Amino acid sequence: MPVTSKPVRICTEGATTDGRVIQRSWLTDIEKNYDPNVYGARINLEHIKYEWMPRFGDVESVYTEEITDGALKGKLALYATLKPTADLIEMNKKRQKVYTSAEIAPKFADTGAAYLVGLAVTDNPASLGTQMLQFSQGAGESPFADRKQSKDNVITLAEETVIEFTEDKPDEPKVPSLFTRITEVLTGKGKQDDARFHDVHQSVELIAKAVEAIQTDVAALKKTSLSDPEPEEIAELAALKKELTELKAQLSQQDNSGHKRPVSLGNNGTQPEELLTDC
Repeated sequence: MPVTSKPVRICTEGATTDGRVIQRSWLTDIEKNYDPNVYGARINLEHIKYEWMPRFGDVESVYTEEITDGALKGKLALYATLKPTADLIEMNKKRQKVYTSAEIAPKFADTGAAYLVGLAVTDNPASLGTQMLQFSQGAGESPFADRKQSKDNVITLAEETVIEFTEDKPDEPKVPSLFTRITEVLTGKGKQDDARFHDVHQSVELIAKAVEAIQTDVAALKKTSLSDPEPEEIAELAALKKELTELKAQLSQQDNSGHKRPVSLGNNGTQPEELLTDC
């Protein structure tokens, strides 16, 4: 079943691993232009992109939002919705590869605008954070240079990412209400009297089971509820009470005298008894 993450912060304007600065305009360009149908950013491991290395999902969509509190207050951040593979989900459950680092092309293709071209997951924020940044500034070249898709691309500092997944569940089929089921039973056409009496008996059994279930729920509610019932619960009980009242009225109109018409001889009594018919 397809799984989509809740939006997670993958990048913030500011420092990168090679000493350059993520421009605010780059993030707004990405928000405006990112389209997985044009060029989708795939999720990789530690920015390693060999052909034989697996990929761990895709970036489905992005948006920007200014951070309102903490040390990064006022900074513009880039958030993404991810489509992870089962392997990434399993790693995340084990608290592995919990940091993300974005790869940005400042001038993507012939657009002249910034674009998100990749997203890495990592366990080592220090290697993409302060220590690596200091080493990069001293060396003059990023140690991730050979892992970039293009030498001009920028790899951001790692962001700790708590990925929460939601499953795309199909709509559950609607179950007919108790009143609907009983009405269908009682209004069947062309049934014999015996069959109709059987249906009435079946309907009574359904009512008894429903009442028993209600009593159980009420008893449980009395034991466990610490507050007033929710409006939805009150509405459901009121609707069920109405259905049972209507059903009771309908059953009271049924002919329960047990009277059946005489058996038809089919021949005005002129033929032997073994030729009797019961129509």
